[in-house]
Amino acid sequence: MAESTMRASSKVGANPEFWTRVREEPAFAAFWILRVGFVVLPLWMGIDKFINSLTDWPGYLAPWIVHILPFSAQTAMYLVGVVEIIAAIAVAIKPRYASYVVALWLLGIIVNLLTWSGFYDVALRDFGLLVAALALSRLAAVYDQPWGAKRR
Repeated sequence: MAESTMRASSKVGANPEFWTRVREEPAFAAFWILRVGFVVLPLWMGIDKFINSLTDWPGYLAPWIVHILPFSAQTAMYLVGVVEIIAAIAVAIKPRYASYVVALWLLGIIVNLLTWSGFYDVALRDFGLLVAALALSRLAAVYDQPWGAKRR
């Protein structure tokens, strides 16, 4: 089972075996739903840090963080955007490891939000995303081969 699990997870797209597994194996489907979600969402949010179309992102930084920054809050958001884009690409390539990075990143966001009154609802939402990132890491332990593992 482990061999076919590892082997089939890397074949996507027009592969009928892949789509059959998505329909018939709930854990395999959950892995792919979370993997795609943690590629699309951070990529979208990361790009939006540069255009601010969804919200005024610098307004989400706690004042104490803005005060210690050697640059503007908007510049900080540009850096955040770059990190989020890199995280999205990393999850696309290797969710086994990148999902932990995403979870830690979300923890940092939560700490920022909890120290800035008025954003507790967003912190709670991000806690839910952190839990989902950890679920992805556990599923990736089954469906994503470790670096250096030989393909079968």
